Amino acid sequence: MKRFTLIGMLVALVLFGAAIARGEISKNENLLVSFNGRFLPHALPRNRDAPVTISLNGEVKTTDGTRPPQLRRISIAVNRYGRLFTKGLPICRAGLLESTDAQIALARCGGALVGHGHFGAHLEFPNTAPFPVEGTTLAFNGRAHGRPAILLHIHGSNPVEVTVVLTFEIRHRPQGKFGTVFTTKIPRIAADLGYVSNISLEFGRKYRYQGKQQSFLSARCAAPEGFPGALFSFARGTFFFADGRQVTSTLARDCLVR
Repeated sequence: MKRFTLIGMLVALVLFGAAIARGEISKNENLLVSFNGRFLPHALPRNRDAPVTISLNGEVKTTDGTRPPQLRRISIAVNRYGRLFTKGLPICRAGLLESTDAQIALARCGGALVGHGHFGAHLEFPNTAPFPVEGTTLAFNGRAHGRPAILLHIHGSNPVEVTVVLTFEIRHRPQGKFGTVFTTKIPRIAADLGYVSNISLEFGRKYRYQGKQQSFLSARCAAPEGFPGALFSFARGTFFFADGRQVTSTLARDCLVR
């Protein structure tokens, strides 16, 4: 009987996980923020950490098609059963990334690479229709104010060439559901003539340190004994805009014990 109960719970867990994996859409008046994310592998040890890759993406738009306000700050909090480890990983300095394209950035700081992705923005000049700007993002292990940080190198080349370096400061919380918080400020885009529309990032890196394999990110499936998996608050994204509005989304995810 116990075996069939566990099987039933496992099926319910998988079905519920499929339902919530699409992400969250949060609203503040006419402002919509879509926030989504996942981690791989889905099955993790119960009592020890294992390497994982995390993907996050967000999109900003409005319900009435008007121009959204500029995104000024992003804060992403990750569940405390996820662990970030940077000891022995090369460190990149922001000055090495300024005014570079992706190829030069990798040549200078490739050893510190911990993630990559894409971004989209729109530029709108007087008396012209908005036009999209697209580009790539590279994430590097770095430092800010003496603390661990992620340097995000954003390079757009279509239709204009631009490079922006964002610093995600990393803080650890001793209590609560979310143990690690990544926060960055976003500079004004083209003297307020542009706005961010979407960004996607994938983080994950394995490397060797003192003869052992290490992982930039690792996690466990902290399910109680006897349970095949767990539901948990995976990440919470808070987005701050130039007009004072704030949008927060929390992602629920599930994991399986292997």
